[in-house]
Amino acid sequence: MTAVLITGASRGIGAHLARGFAAAGYEVAAAATSVPESVVKEIRALGANAVGLAVDVRREADVVRAIENAEEALGPIDVLISNAGRIDAEVPLWEADPDEWWDVMETNVRGPFLFARHLVPRMIARGGGRVIDINSGSGTRDFEVATAYTASKTALFRIGGSLHAAGYDLGIRAFEMAPGVVRTDMTSSMRAHDGRKDWTDPDDVVQLALTLASGDADHLSGTYVRAGVTEPANLKVPRRSLGIVQE
Repeated sequence: MTAVLITGASRGIGAHLARGFAAAGYEVAAAATSVPESVVKEIRALGANAVGLAVDVRREADVVRAIENAEEALGPIDVLISNAGRIDAEVPLWEADPDEWWDVMETNVRGPFLFARHLVPRMIARGGGRVIDINSGSGTRDFEVATAYTASKTALFRIGGSLHAAGYDLGIRAFEMAPGVVRTDMTSSMRAHDGRKDWTDPDDVVQLALTLASGDADHLSGTYVRAGVTEPANLKVPRRSLGIVQE
């Protein structure tokens, strides 16, 4: 049975991913600031195995303990989805609160770094694994506000790219995936989305993540895909043609 560890799994996109992977037959380690009991209960109701983990992604000891508990409960973790994240106030840089700004960076950058830092070596020892960072188009261009969020997502691209460059020959496949704009507590609270009608279907996010996790899109390791735009069916190639390192 294949196991996935998903951070930020208590609500929003993380909860959709946790339920979707469980429905697809994965065992799920659902991590959040506090144990996501309701999500774990839903997963078990689907007949899937799940474990809930309480973790502060900014704290190395928490991350190490979460990984150890996940693998004790489920066995080897084959897929890591770094989804936990937050956004700062929608103000220009000179009005940003320094403490909030840095906390966003620690959550959105240090968190994925710590999980990859401690889980990827375990994957390599077993022959490989897959890492999916939930990223954003916000990391690809300039915005007037929420500078910690945009800076963090730019940094996340470099983390994923580094995992691909250093880990490909060791069996690691790394992907940066933007979920589009799913209606969540975070997006609904943002002025940038006032009046938005074209929300991304959460199922599009789940299906794209499942394709990346399955191995059918391993030829795209080191690249950026976006739910609602990138069609999962178009990513698949015969497995016999995989294994070419992307330049």
